[in-house]
Amino acid sequence: METAAASRVVTAPVKSTAGTLTRVIPSQGRGSVTAVTSLGDDVFVGRLYSRQVEVYDAATLTLRRRLAVPTYPSGLAACPDNNCLYASDYGQRSVRRLELSGSNAVRNWSVARGPTGLSVNPEHNLIVACCDGNKLQEYTTHGSLVRKIYLQADVSRPSHAIQLSTGDYAVSQLKSPGVVSVVGVDRQVLRRYIPSPTSEVGPMKHPSSLAVTKKDDILVADEDNNRILSITSSAGSIKELALTVDGGIEKPRGLCLDESRGRLYVGEWSGFHRVLVFDSVYM
Repeated sequence: METAAASRVVTAPVKSTAGTLTRVIPSQGRGSVTAVTSLGDDVFVGRLYSRQVEVYDAATLTLRRRLAVPTYPSGLAACPDNNCLYASDYGQRSVRRLELSGSNAVRNWSVARGPTGLSVNPEHNLIVACCDGNKLQEYTTHGSLVRKIYLQADVSRPSHAIQLSTGDYAVSQLKSPGVVSVVGVDRQVLRRYIPSPTSEVGPMKHPSSLAVTKKDDILVADEDNNRILSITSSAGSIKELALTVDGGIEKPRGLCLDESRGRLYVGEWSGFHRVLVFDSVYM
């Protein structure tokens, strides 16, 4: 059972200083950004109904190539140890694994309903958040099921899940008011991060993608509030990142933190359908 201490309602009105917008990846005429991830010198961008993933050079942000994927990639994750890219397909209830070596081999497998956000855990396995199935699924790189975590009824509509260094999972819940929960392998809710409605941070609205630092601090794409939030796990505090963009961020959906470069990628679902690139981001 979850105790009252597990819920963290935060009232801090502070904005956290963040990086500087240095460059923008334009829409390429292909619409809403659904997911962003990076691996080495490559940045991968998925777009709605594009049937492709765009691959950019991380240094120059020029378009290198495009990779074929299912109807549209609702989530992306890259694994350096297996040198591959994963793309989830929400409508087809599937995941595609693309080999990034010279072989370009492709493997597909079925997952539960509504696969959205993807992540790779420390064991190099794939974590799939199944929004409509209300569960998390873990697979080996070749698609063998390792475990299913059936989430409690009040942890609904999981949009993205990332395994923390503790072995627990940070899970965003795609609803309004929104919640980010920390869930154990035994499906018990250990903590909930819920901004106070009376604070300047205010309620989250449909938090979608997450990014996690080496210290287990959590970044949240607070989609319908057009902002990025930062959760300091040790203190349980929630702040808005001060990311200055002319006209503001438009419904952030894709989120990727490259700590080695001190860089944050933010993909927009609406508006200009850009990927905003912020440098000097050190959490």
